[in-house]
Amino acid sequence: MQASEILQIAKSTIRNEAQAIEHLISLINQDFAEAVQYIYNSKGRVIITGIGKSAIIAQKIVATLNSTGTPAIFMHAADAIHGDLGNILKDDVVICISKSGNTPEIKVLVPLIKNFDNKIIAITGNTDSFLGQQADFVLNAYIEEEACPNNLAPTTSTTAQLVMGDSLAVALLKLRGFSSQDFAKYHPGGTLGKKLYLRISDITAQNMKPQVTPETSMTDVIVEISEKMLGTTAVIENNHVVGIITDGDIRRMIAKNKDFTSLKAKDVMGSNPKTIDNTAMAVDAKEILEKHGISQLIAVENSTYAGIVHIHNLIKEGII
Repeated sequence: MQASEILQIAKSTIRNEAQAIEHLISLINQDFAEAVQYIYNSKGRVIITGIGKSAIIAQKIVATLNSTGTPAIFMHAADAIHGDLGNILKDDVVICISKSGNTPEIKVLVPLIKNFDNKIIAITGNTDSFLGQQADFVLNAYIEEEACPNNLAPTTSTTAQLVMGDSLAVALLKLRGFSSQDFAKYHPGGTLGKKLYLRISDITAQNMKPQVTPETSMTDVIVEISEKMLGTTAVIENNHVVGIITDGDIRRMIAKNKDFTSLKAKDVMGSNPKTIDNTAMAVDAKEILEKHGISQLIAVENSTYAGIVHIHNLIKEGII
């Protein structure tokens, strides 16, 4: 098979799935709105179940709901009829995902759930199916054909299910007024969370704190920069930052002055250095560094020198 043929297959697959997703817009109806409102007003959790590839999609939707403020758990449809029905509590809402809506497991499971008086939300490509007829709310995820050339492997259908689940999650997120700060609470260990909660003070507390005075000899300045390993030092006078000297300043000084033993920090420092408040978010430092094309920022707190933030700190934390 030629490379051009492979590329054409890829493009055709994407086009097929994109068109199917676009078609979902016309299938969104009052049931969707009522399902969202019911979940929002429910005192219980969202239980999501499915079989085969739909079960995998269910797990992803569970993860999305949990990370955006809607408690959810996954229950495999096959396991449900062999004991896992005990996961369903009185106020829980159950979402059943099935392309056909007529799989044997779903036909056994749905009546059992209804016996518990829990509401059922169906995500199915067949609204006339057993699941579609038995559910309290039906989210239509119909597709004309799979991207699979044999129209067999779940491809476009699972994409449609996933998008329908994302639509539910985002609608609920909006209803709850779920903020970036809320999101950070659920993602404290990830890069996304760090962008929302990591502060400059968290970084400066880990770094050494290089500082000299305007009268410090350049020999001692070089030693300070070398020992503190941040490629720079703040120049401090009366507890206030009056300048900055970077390793780049040192290289330029040496290029101009072969004998620099008589020079002092004040002769080489850059005045009005870029600073950031020690209580600011680390992501704010990223914007300043990128805007000015620099590698270090001086952190201050109540106008007092608090430390140095280096671009390598942000890279290490995943901010950059």
